[in-house]
Amino acid sequence: MKINLKSGIDKLLFGMKQNDVTAALGKPDKNYVDEDDNVIFVYNAHKIRLTFYQEEDLKLGYLVASSADLEVFGFKLIGRKIADVKKDLATKGITKYTQETFDTFENYFNEDNWFILQTEFDEVVKFEVGAIINEKDEFDWKFPVKK
Repeated sequence: MKINLKSGIDKLLFGMKQNDVTAALGKPDKNYVDEDDNVIFVYNAHKIRLTFYQEEDLKLGYLVASSADLEVFGFKLIGRKIADVKKDLATKGITKYTQETFDTFENYFNEDNWFILQTEFDEVVKFEVGAIINEKDEFDWKFPVKK
């Protein structure tokens, strides 16, 4: 599954509606509404969770994935040492991270590309990516709007 920074993962593009996603991936294994009234789709086989933002007309705005197939710029992420992943990303100019620690987990947040590498025991276990906010303080949706 190819990560397209600022756009989405594989066929999933920020700005898609639920019917666009089910057309691409089929029916989710689970779907529910979170505490913010966002709609969440879960696909077990893809190891991915999708968030459709309630305040944005239920457009796809956030993805959380942990599939071993995930790759960005041809680099695998899941199960690798964070130092090696950061070294690979540095070759593509991605070097700034804000680091947070929660129990045994550490998050490495890159604001420019709005992603988080989550690690446990020094290995990447999860990748999160969100839609980018543009200069007008609006989401930069990547999915073409149907006229």
